[in-house]
Amino acid sequence: MEVPRYWRLKKQRYALVGETCPHCSAKIFPPRDICPECGGEAKTPFTFSGQGEVYSFTHMASAPAGFEEQAPYTIALVKLQEGPMVTAQLTDLGEEPVHIGMPVEMVTRKIRNDGDERGIIVYGYKFRPVMK
Repeated sequence: MEVPRYWRLKKQRYALVGETCPHCSAKIFPPRDICPECGGEAKTPFTFSGQGEVYSFTHMASAPAGFEEQAPYTIALVKLQEGPMVTAQLTDLGEEPVHIGMPVEMVTRKIRNDGDERGIIVYGYKFRPVMK
């Protein structure tokens, strides 16, 4: 990932910053210029709570290029409290089995190294079970 692109995506990766549509109040993630619900212009920033639940999930035993050292891991489709769905890796699972409807919260974790050992360490959002 190029350094300018990394910094441009920083808000999305660290705080789940999207947009809210001023026309229909739809919550949008990731940010877009046009609301996917009503087609109106949507440029009002909105910070999501990071709270949600597992909508669907799968276990990855064979990881794609760049993620081999993390395998095996679990990827989930998380429905945020505010409505949008995001795809993210689950972390801090311990012995707890993953299930549909499991409450989760966003955390910032290392995603991967970009390039060789001198490359950028890319951080981003993952989700973990809500601590009871």
